[in-house]
Parts: sequence; C-alpha cells; structure tokens
Amino acid sequence: VKSLIKSQIHEQIKFSWRRNGKFFNIVKDPRVTMRKRSGTLEIGFRSGGRPEDYEGEYQCFASNDHGVALSNKILLRVSKAPLWPKEVLEPVVVTEGSPLVLPCNPPPGLPPPFTFWMNSAMTPIPQDKRVSMGLNGDLYFSNVIAQDAYTDYSCNARFLFTHTIQQKNPFTLKVQTKEPYNDTSYNATDPYGGRKVAESTPTFLSPSGSESSKMVLRDEQLLLECIAAGLPTPAIKWFKKGGDLPAQKVKLENFNKTLKIVSVSEEDAGVYVCMANNHLGSIRHSIFVQVKAAPYWLDKPTDLVLAPDENGRLVCRANGNPKPNIQWLINGQPIDSSPPNMNREVLGDTIIFRSVQMGSSAVYQCNASNQHGYLLANAFVSVLDMPPRMLGPKNQLIKVIENNRTFLDCPFFGSPLPELRWFKNGQGSGLDGGQYRVYINGTLEIKRARAEDEGTYTCVANSILGKAENQVRLEVKEPTRIVRAPEHQSAIRGSTVRFDCKVKSDPSLPVTVAWTKDDKPLNHGWRLKKDDESLTIPNVNEGDEGAYTCTVKSEIDQDSASARLTIITPLNHLKYRPDPPMDLDLSDPAARSVRLTWIPGNDHRSPITEFLVQFEEDRWEPGRWRNLSTYPGDLNSVILQLAPFVNYQFRVIAINSVGQSQPSRPSPRYKTTGAAPDAIPRGLRGWGSKKDNMEITWEPLLDLERNGANLHYCVWWRRKDTGEEWSNVTTVGSKHIVQNTETYVPYEIKIQAINNVGSGPESNVVIGYSGEDEPTDAPTDLRVSKVDINKTYIHWKPVDPNSVRGEFKEYRLYYWRESSLVPGLVVSKEKKTKGFYSTMAEPSGILSDLVPYSKYKMFMVVANSRFEGPRSNTVEFTTKEGVPDAPRFFRINRRSFDTIYLEWDKPLEPNGILIGYRLKYQIGENNCLSSHINGSREGREQLATFLPNATDFTLRLPDRSTRYKFYLSALTQVGAGEVYAEESPHFTNEVELTDASVASPFTPTPPPLATLPPTAIAPTTISTSTSTTPTTTTSTTTTTPSTTTTTATEATTTTTTPVVVITKRTDQNVLGTYSLTHHGPDNTHCFHSSLLSLAPPCVCVLCMSPAYIDQVDIATQGWFIGLMCAIALIILILLIVCFIKRSRGGKYPVRDKKDLPLDPVDQNNQDGSFDYHSDEDNKPLQGSQTSLDGNVKESDDSLVDYGEGGDGQFNEDGSFIGQYTVKKDKDETEGNESSEATSPVNAIYSLA
Repeated sequence: VKSLIKSQIHEQIKFSWRRNGKFFNIVKDPRVTMRKRSGTLEIGFRSGGRPEDYEGEYQCFASNDHGVALSNKILLRVSKAPLWPKEVLEPVVVTEGSPLVLPCNPPPGLPPPFTFWMNSAMTPIPQDKRVSMGLNGDLYFSNVIAQDAYTDYSCNARFLFTHTIQQKNPFTLKVQTKEPYNDTSYNATDPYGGRKVAESTPTFLSPSGSESSKMVLRDEQLLLECIAAGLPTPAIKWFKKGGDLPAQKVKLENFNKTLKIVSVSEEDAGVYVCMANNHLGSIRHSIFVQVKAAPYWLDKPTDLVLAPDENGRLVCRANGNPKPNIQWLINGQPIDSSPPNMNREVLGDTIIFRSVQMGSSAVYQCNASNQHGYLLANAFVSVLDMPPRMLGPKNQLIKVIENNRTFLDCPFFGSPLPELRWFKNGQGSGLDGGQYRVYINGTLEIKRARAEDEGTYTCVANSILGKAENQVRLEVKEPTRIVRAPEHQSAIRGSTVRFDCKVKSDPSLPVTVAWTKDDKPLNHGWRLKKDDESLTIPNVNEGDEGAYTCTVKSEIDQDSASARLTIITPLNHLKYRPDPPMDLDLSDPAARSVRLTWIPGNDHRSPITEFLVQFEEDRWEPGRWRNLSTYPGDLNSVILQLAPFVNYQFRVIAINSVGQSQPSRPSPRYKTTGAAPDAIPRGLRGWGSKKDNMEITWEPLLDLERNGANLHYCVWWRRKDTGEEWSNVTTVGSKHIVQNTETYVPYEIKIQAINNVGSGPESNVVIGYSGEDEPTDAPTDLRVSKVDINKTYIHWKPVDPNSVRGEFKEYRLYYWRESSLVPGLVVSKEKKTKGFYSTMAEPSGILSDLVPYSKYKMFMVVANSRFEGPRSNTVEFTTKEGVPDAPRFFRINRRSFDTIYLEWDKPLEPNGILIGYRLKYQIGENNCLSSHINGSREGREQLATFLPNATDFTLRLPDRSTRYKFYLSALTQVGAGEVYAEESPHFTNEVELTDASVASPFTPTPPPLATLPPTAIAPTTISTSTSTTPTTTTSTTTTTPSTTTTTATEATTTTTTPVVVITKRTDQNVLGTYSLTHHGPDNTHCFHSSLLSLAPPCVCVLCMSPAYIDQVDIATQGWFIGLMCAIALIILILLIVCFIKRSRGGKYPVRDKKDLPLDPVDQNNQDGSFDYHSDEDNKPLQGSQTSLDGNVKESDDSLVDYGEGGDGQFNEDGSFIGQYTVKKDKDETEGNESSEATSPVNAIYSLA
C-alpha cells in the first residue's frame, strides 16, 4: 500500500501517520516502512501477515519549524471475493405466459461484483424487452414461453479487483403449457405457435408498488429502473413531473427499462414517472429523486504571505446538502484549543489577521463536513519581509500570431506585496487600459496583437524594500494558413490525382507540411510525390480512396484542410457523371431579367459542384450556345441578368468532380424589349496616318450590347485649348478621317452610340493628334568619353523640340563594328541601334555590349513616332583589349589504351592579341596519388600553357582507368578568358576504381628534376621497367645533346629499385619534354613529367596501383600460358600415379588381419562391392615427412622397406617388392634421402 504525500515546504520535514485517530508507530512494525525524503508509507506482506489487520483510516502529518500540514484521510480496505453459499436449487416450475424472477443474490464483495447470466455451456443469455437483468443482478421474465425451458440459467459474479469469477448453481425451468407445443410452429412474431395463452395487463416486477424514493449525491450517477410483467410484453416510457426530461443528460438503456443520468446536479431532483403499457392497459410508478451533496468548495483557502504589521484574511466557503459545518485547525489542532492570539480573529468561515508580527507563521486547516463527506484544505500563513524578486526567466522571447489575444507573464514575489507596472521600449507611463490589461499576478494582456505591438516590454515590481524588473521581447508574426486547399475529387482508376495545399506564412517562421490519410500518417513511398504546394498520386487505385488532410505547422500555430478522394473504375466512370437537369421553367419576367428554375438530376454519389447556364439567340448567331453564368451546386433557382433586344432560350449543365452532364432540354424562348445603348464604344483614339489628317477609330459594340435596331455612332472633335466649336459626324462604321489638319496638333475627341430607342452615354474626352512629319534638325557635337573594354560614354547636344514635328520618341544611335584590331579577323558590319530618351540640356548615355579590341563608328538621329531626322556627325572610337572568348570547340578527338588526344580551335572573338592557351587538368576519382597523399578522390590540379598556334595536346595515361577533367582557356595580355571544360570519357570495358582497390599509401619521394625553361609542351611519352639492383641507384637525365644534365641519387633498403627511362621529343618552338618512371617500394608506379614552356616550370605526378598498369588481355600473357601448362602436367602425373596405385592394391591386398582391425573404408558398400587398398598406401613415402602420430604399426608381411621406419628385412618374395622399389641400406637412406624417389608418386610427394 503506497500513499504519496508531497510537501510544499522543502525544509527539514518530519512525517508521521495516524491510524483510526491514534498515533501509528511505524518503527515497531517490521512490515511498515517510510521512504526517505518523503512521507510515502509502504506495507509489505511478502514475509507473512494478514492484510485485514491493517484496515482502517489513515492520515499523514507533515511538520517543520513553520507548522504542521495534514493530508486527507485515506480509508484502507482489503478486497474480498467470497464464495457463493452452497445451495441445492430445485427446478423452477412456471406456467406459460406468467412472469418470472430468477434471483442472483451475489456474495457481498469489496468492491461489489459485476454480475451477468450464462448457461452451463458458458453462452450468454440473450436479453430483450421480454427478458433482461435488473440493477440488482436478478433475471426478469416479463412473460415465459416454452422455449425458455430449453436452457438453464446461472448467475455469475466477477470481482474486478481480484480478477476472479464466482458461478452460482444453475436454475432449471419447467414451463407448463395448456396445449401441446410444436417446435415447428414457433416464429418470432408468434412465440406461442398459434396456441391460446392468457394475456395479462402490465404489473411492475421492480420496483414494487406505485411509489418509491431514491437519494443520489451530486456529481454521481443516477440509475432508475422499471421492469414490468404482462402479456404482450409491455413497453416502458419515462416522464418527469413539472417538465421535460433533459435530453442532453438522460440516456435510456436496457430496452428503456433503465434511465441513467451520468453527472447529477441539484436541478435533476424531482419526480420521475415510468409507465408500462400494452393493448390491455397501462400502469405507472413514481420515483421521488432527492439530490444530496457532499461538501464542495466555493472559496478554498490559499496560502497567504504577509509582511509585518500587515492585515489579511483566510476564507473557507463550502456548500453541500445539508449545509456543511466549518471547523478551523492550526498546525493540526483545533484552533479553539490553541493559545489565544490578539492579532487573529475567527468569524465563522473567515479568519481575520491584524498587524501580524514575525514568528506568527503557521499552517491553518479548514475542514468542511456533513454526513456525506468532508473537505480538508491546508493554507500556509507566512509572515516575512522580502524585497521584490522576479521568478520568471530573464529576457524571454515571445512569438505570437497577429490579431491573437496575447499574454506576457511576469511572475514576481515580495513581502510586502510589490506594485507591478509594465512599460514598452522603456518609455512612457505604465501600460494599463485600452489595448492592455494588467492582472494581479503580473501578467500583461494584449487584447489583439498587431505589428506595431512588437517591441521590448519591461515589468517593474516596486515596494518599500526595493525594486526588481524583467524584460520580455514580443514578436508579432503573420498567421500560417492554407490559401489554396485540397478539394474533393472523384478519379478514374489508373489516372493521376493532385491535391493542392498552398501555404502562406510568416517568412521568418519555418513551416512543415504533412499529409495524412484517414487521420493516419501517409507513407509517401516511391509512388506518391509531395512538394511544397501539392500531393500527387499517380496511377490511383481503390486503396487510395479516403480522406486526405494537409496539415501545415509552424512553431506557434498550424492550419489544416481536408478533401476526399473517390475512385471510379474505367468501365463505369461515365455513370458517375450527373444526369442532366430536368423541367426548366421561366418565371418572374422583367425587362432585363427572368428567373430560371430546374430540377437537378441524379449525382451518382459524386456531389454536384456547380451548374452552368447557357443561352442561344436567333438574331445574330442562331444555333450557337454560349455560356451565360455558373452557379453553386446547391442552387436550382436563379435570376438571370439579360441584355435588351435578344430572343433567348436556355439550357443547364450539371458539373461534378467526374465531369459534366449532358445539356438539359432547352427552356421556352424569352424575348427582351429594346433599350438605348448602355455601353460606350471602347478603344477611342485619334492619330495621323498622314501629315495633314487625323484618323478617329474605335471598337464597335458587341451584338449583345446593341440593345436595339439601327445602331450608329456620333463622333465629336475639336482643336485642344482653342475654344472652337465641336465638329461631329454620324456613321455606322468604326472609323472617321478628319482631313486638312496642321502637323501634329492635339484634338479633343468623344463618341456616343445611338439606336432606334435612344442615345447611349457619351464617352470621356480623349486627346488625339494629327499626323507627324520628318524632324528638321540633327543632334550635334556627338562625341565619346571613357572608352572601356566593352562600353563607352556618349554625349551630344539636343535638338529644338519644335523641330521634331511629332511625338518625341528618342535619340536613336546607329553604331557598327568597322573592324577588329586583331590582324586578319573578319567582322560583321551590321548596324545596331540603341535609343536614349532624354530632355536634359546636356544629354548623355552609356553604350554597352561592345566587342573589345575593335574599331567602331556611330551617328545619331532624333525620331518621332513615324520618322527619323537627319544624321549627326559620325564618330569613330576604339575599344580596349579584353580577355578572349572560350575556344570555338574543345574535345577529346580520340583515345587509345594509354593516350588522350585533345583538340581545340581558336576563339571566335579573341578580344585582343592571343599570346597562348592555358590548360588545367585534374586526375579524377581513380587517381591513387590523390587518395594516398590527400585522402580525397580527386587529384591535384595540373597546369600547362601553349603557344597561340597550338591547337592540340597529347597526354599519356598512367593506366587506362585514369580519368581527367580538363579546363581550357585562351590568353591575352589582359588575362585568361572564358573556360571551356571537358572530361575524358569511359571506355566500354573500363571499371571504376574504388577506395578498396587503391594500393598502399604513396611513400617514395620523386627524384629532383632540373630547372626547365618556361614554355608549353608537346605530347609526352612515358615508359616503365623493373629490375633488381643494389640498394643505391643513380639516374641521369639529359635535356638536350649539349645542354644541362641533372643527376638524381636515391638510397633505399628495398630490393625494388627505381629505374628511369628517358624519352625526348622536340617540336617547333618546344625546348623539350621529359618523363621518368619511378617504381616505388610498394610496387606502385609514379610518373613525373617536367614540361618546358614559357611559363614557370610545371611538374605532373601520376601514380597507380600495379593491378591497373597496362591492362591487356590476360590470355595472351606468357606467364599465364606457362602456369596453365604446369597445372595440366601436374594433373596428368597425378592421374598416372592414382592408376598405378589402384592396380597394385587390387592385385595384392596385404593386411595383417590379426593386428589391425578392418578399416571402415573396407566395409561392404551399398552395391556389394569392396574397396581394396594396402596399409602401405597410407605410409609416408621415402624422403617425405613421417606420420603425424608416428605410431603406425608395421606388419610382418608388409612392404617395410618401402617406407621410412622399417628394419630393412623382407619377409615376402623379392620379386613382389621389386616392382615398387629397390632395397637400400640404412646408411644410403640417411645419406641421400632425396634420391630415393624412384617412382612418379615419390617425386610428387618430394615436391610437396
């Protein structure tokens, strides 16, 4: 038994227990222990003892220097599961149609058992409105039928705490019938099989009489029961006098025989009436329900902190039925028996403290009790003085969603109680009122957080003992919401479905989007595709059907949306389209509207999402159906907005997620009356097609905008700002030309549509212009400044605006590339233009995208909308030299086992004088050198430079599995140009090296190379060889027949010595190329190439594992052919020896049958054959090692001298032995063992 007591005061606490109101001495009872640092009491019975001896009422007391606190009382009882009393039950005899009660009377247990009825076969007794179990466990029969005797009835009691079930002896029924009973005549509607059984009016089996009472405690469960007898079985109904049954709280169970209210309150008291009736009559029973209440808190006392000389109060208010009695205690003792205190006054349920003093701290208990229960509360009254202090975390960051109610906490403490005020950003007066509210516990409420509420809030607690403050930083974020939610869909099996889930959130808040299907996490797998805004399900099937929910979460909020997916099989998907609407009807006619009503067709389990209304008119486009409007799928009657002077008929199409229905049948025609035009012609403008006219154009009205017959247009125009009268013309076209105008003058224009009914509204006045003419002046003083590689600044003097003679568009610059400064380079002289719009007095601009190192020419004109003016002066300028473009092409032209050929062409635009090419290359992932030295999978970057006339390069490979990355760029004096990158391709039979296949780490140091002249190289040839030499090697490299010689000396202790093989190739403008091969001590091969160029010296080091050097067909190698021949010869010799031994063993089986047992291999085989062999077969041969055990026994008739251990004497015929070996003396044998192998098998064993 464990009762956990947690103390709120963490000083030296002492715990004690009382049992049945008396001190419980724990020390004297070995079965009872108390946990350290807690008041938990443990009672163990593993070593014996009766739990019944410890039953009783327990209460814990916790005390320290400040007072004593009490726990609630704990009632300890031992659970019991008593056996059913032994009894002999006689068969129950009952007349058919009579009521019956089978008593259960379970043995009393703690807690009470759960009862149920079963038969001897452990099958539950079926219950219905005729047969049911009551609240007391008895089984009630409203009337008995003959079938009830076919089984027995046993009451079972299940004790939940001990997990045991007790079974009562079964009842046996004997049903007496007045007429013979036939099983075949039984049916559910006539359980008596057509026999006449006396009917009876209803009577109550439980409860008895016409009235009863029931008392229930507040918040407990109320169960009222009415079980009636009668034939036919009565029906039960419930009522409450003076009102209706509370539908939200009342639940009827057990075929309406039980009324249950889960949590009872005072208003549930009253008179409940149950009525039982059948066609013979009815009967009523009234139950008077009283609701009592154990004490419950109205105002529970709480801890109180007072400063010296302060006043305070403790309040303890409780309610109950009957009214509870309030008793005060101090430190566990009745307050009446405590010493009097002038600073304390008890007034019923309140204690008033006045001018408290230090040292008067104590724990007060309030006990509220009546006969139904009690309440106990501890309240610690602490008298102390303490300056203000903040209890919450410092400088807390709070993130909230915009427009949400927000609370900023500032827990504090102090005695006396400090005054708390809030400030924002350290300025202004305290925050309270309006948008803000400060609670007594220090919390600041912001009723609706907005972006301007962001900032730092400071809470300050002040008292006479000091001040404390804390800060809270508030950030207001935009809400996370789904702006495009997934929609319900019906999809054909095998098609692709996409659910949208577009999210909008605060940019500073990371969000996660998760999908669920039927409220379970969705396993995306390989088939489902999810991105930030959607979920795509390809090839849908029936298993994909369900409800899909998109949930988006941030750290402070979330949003979700759901949609359902319905799968349709391809064979019947057409039937899921809705049927066409029916019975279209027109009503409520008006000049420009009419009401259309229809009856929707069958939606075939896919809801109609919208209706499309179409119309057809017979005046302008008869027979063509056009869309009028769409309406939501839940409407079937709408008002259609129509145009005048149209003869309409309508039809409706229903739409669901599968598709559209067929159109409905057309409605009757409805003709609207004519009206004046409502629309104003659009696109009105005036412009000059010639220098002395102005064309006024507009878009004609649509057919449905005519509103009547004989449509025409009235057009007005006049010179702007002259005050002259309007000129006008009426026309049926969409254009009018005003002749004989001045050049480029503004006009005011307006238009109006007119039909037979009347005139439409006038348009707004627009400004048009007459025609333009060629400008008369040219820009002057065109010049350039700050000419750069690809741009320059241009300047000119503007023209007089009046000379433009039209709408000024731009200063148009014509420029072209006259030539390139690169000799022999042909360029295109195509003219290009660039416009500059400027009205400044000294205009200028930037001309960019020029080609470097080129000569340009340019001139400028002024342009209006139609014409260009005369040319300005022509200017020449030259751009500076730049970096070249990328080479025209760069490719690996061909590749053999050990060579890569690179080829390129000059750049299309050198942008200067080419001085060469730069090639950077890097050994790729299969380079053992990089993995040995650097630990990476890529080699060190190498550099080569070439003269400008070089267009190819040959690179010898250390092995064919090595791959390179190449980066080529052209050079000018300015620098390197755009890089062209390529990578060497795989061979078809090439195998990529892996880390596991790389040889041991690279250790040898490459020999020093001579200092070489700087220039580019031609192809290099590298060769390898291996030899065994003394430990010191001297290598000499000759650069030219008559120039520098470099000597490299290397000392080593290995048997594999570096060998240098030197090759030289000279080309035009190339000083030389040198290569050496170094065979490292780990049998790796490293190639060092020194390249001679005009650039600084460059050294390339290539290294590889021997397994990948010169990989050729292994079948053509001499060592492989020799190995195969040796293996074949050995196999042939072994076959000959086996044949000889088999023949010898078959003819002469020699065995000492007395000394040696029959060997297992000599046993008869399954097929009846025997395997004969001699013991000599297992003896060591002459010249070989002895047997492992050394204890092989030699028989007298064996070939002793054929082995090592004999005594040299024969007991057999010499001719018999002679075919295997020759007799040798012991001395000879010891002196020349290797010569004793006189047979092929001896030779083989000697080799082994």
